[in-house]
Amino acid sequence: MSKPASKVESVQVFGRKKNAVAVAHCKRGCGLIKVNGCPIEFVEPQALRYKVFEPILLLGTDRLSIVDIRVRVKGGGYTSQIYAIRQAISKALVAFYQKYVDEQTKAEIKDILIKYDRTLLVADPRRCESKKFGGRSARARKQKSYR
Repeated sequence: MSKPASKVESVQVFGRKKNAVAVAHCKRGCGLIKVNGCPIEFVEPQALRYKVFEPILLLGTDRLSIVDIRVRVKGGGYTSQIYAIRQAISKALVAFYQKYVDEQTKAEIKDILIKYDRTLLVADPRRCESKKFGGRSARARKQKSYR
């Protein structure tokens, strides 16, 4: 008979911004972070690269050295994808520490992230408003002349 497969310590969470959805798969490892199969250092656009590094820089490499994170991101534009990725990484770390490490460390991580920027853990509920009839966009109306 075959041996039962060993349990892999992993969590799967998602981050959202507008239409972009990033799914992060976090498991015990050596500190590797990849986005769509590429290392996180090569995330484009370069101007927004520090936004992706924010959770890593805030928490330090000692907390990240015990996990590997793989992120898949779809939909939205460049900026929305960046914000979805950073949210997914943050939520993945919090979920992993809650499930497999200890509650006290999880609370510390959560406090650090929320004090810096709440959107690292909480999704932004704003969505694009749909177009209505009688105008060219959601709010703009056709001009009316009374002559």
